[in-house]
Amino acid sequence: MPRRHVRSALVATTCLVVACRGTDGGDATLSGARKAEPEHVAAAAMVADSAVTVGVALTAAAPAAPRTDAASAIAPTDAMPDAAGTMLVRSGTARLEVDSLEPALDALRRGAATIGATVGTSTLSGGRETVRSATLELRIPAARWDDAVATLRPLGTIESIETHVADVGEEYVDLGARLANARRLEERLVTLLATRTGKLDDVLAVERELARVREEIERHEGRMRWLRTRAATSTLAITLHEPLPLVGTSPQTSLLGDAVTDAWRLLVRTVAAGITALGVVVPVGALVALGAVVVRRWRRRAALAPA
Repeated sequence: MPRRHVRSALVATTCLVVACRGTDGGDATLSGARKAEPEHVAAAAMVADSAVTVGVALTAAAPAAPRTDAASAIAPTDAMPDAAGTMLVRSGTARLEVDSLEPALDALRRGAATIGATVGTSTLSGGRETVRSATLELRIPAARWDDAVATLRPLGTIESIETHVADVGEEYVDLGARLANARRLEERLVTLLATRTGKLDDVLAVERELARVREEIERHEGRMRWLRTRAATSTLAITLHEPLPLVGTSPQTSLLGDAVTDAWRLLVRTVAAGITALGVVVPVGALVALGAVVVRRWRRRAALAPA
């Protein structure tokens, strides 16, 4: 077989091997083979095989990454933003006055169970000189918010209800776009690392960048999961307290005690005002009385004097 045919066959074989195993390293090896002198064709083929072997080793050492986009990585839920990008996070507080604390708490827990809500943080306070009260935090499915508010009416007198709504749809969409870009960059870095045949420092630099990108991906995914959870579950902090007693040992818990205290304070203020007024009335009255005595004596002397 002619020598040039042998050279063409070797170059074609090298191209096929490099194309199957990698892109960057294969292209570099193929360029080296094409630039080789005719008498060094066999040496160029050996160099190509060595480059392919190094590329395969790096591919095996590199951690595999899923080749999925952001849309397939995030499972669709009811908390996903709608076409207008609306994604609401709802929270609120409520305050009620109940006749008795324990029965109201039991009724509240039963009502929460019927709507699929769970009881989170709860506190109970009471004492000899304080009104007994309890605070419960309910985690409610977002679609059952109105049902949760309706369960409060039979418990007692609703004093206040506050609702706070935050739209996080724009942040969620922005995180989705950043996650998609980060995943595409991750795929390029994995491909580059698998086919890198340069210096060790270059390979380590690619690995550091890949670790940074994967950390960013995990951070975006965690934030998006948190937003979906908050949008799917609303929180309502409910405070229940018993009525204030008409008579009590502490002015803070007694309406009648408050009235007596206010009356006593008013009396003290009135007496204090009278004493203050006496500081002006007494001197003026003394002067008026002295003037009246002087005028009376003068009139007597004028009447007794001879004409």
